[in-house]
Amino acid sequence: MYKFNTNDFLVRIPLFIIFFWFGFLKIINLSPAQELVMDTVYWMPFLDAATWTIIIGIWEVFIAIFFLFKRTTLIAMVLLLIQMTGTFLPLVILPEVTFQNSNPFLPTLEGQYIIKNIIIITAALIIGGTQLKVSLFDKFFRGGV
Repeated sequence: MYKFNTNDFLVRIPLFIIFFWFGFLKIINLSPAQELVMDTVYWMPFLDAATWTIIIGIWEVFIAIFFLFKRTTLIAMVLLLIQMTGTFLPLVILPEVTFQNSNPFLPTLEGQYIIKNIIIITAALIIGGTQLKVSLFDKFFRGGV
């Protein structure tokens, strides 16, 4: 296992698939999470919930594309962390939907769907941390990128 060398594309490709797929489903109004998203963004200013859902879908497609390229990893990370902040909102503002009897130890299917995003955040942080280390090493010790 020590000598097993993985390319970070083993993680980038699944992140691309997840964000592109679910983002696209929001854009075309076929996401299974559509209602949950709309119930969460109802308070957003300037636009209605349906429009915000499409914007979130487009945002997720951009995250997907930015994760494909090492040069855009930092942009993907920033967009992902902002998006994930919103993703976790239903746990706080809709506990009756995300937890059985509002018990935080009994997530509903929707709650589990949200909580599993912790692994996506972790994978992104590993990619971002590795990319940042490589970029900083190259900049300071090899005279620039």
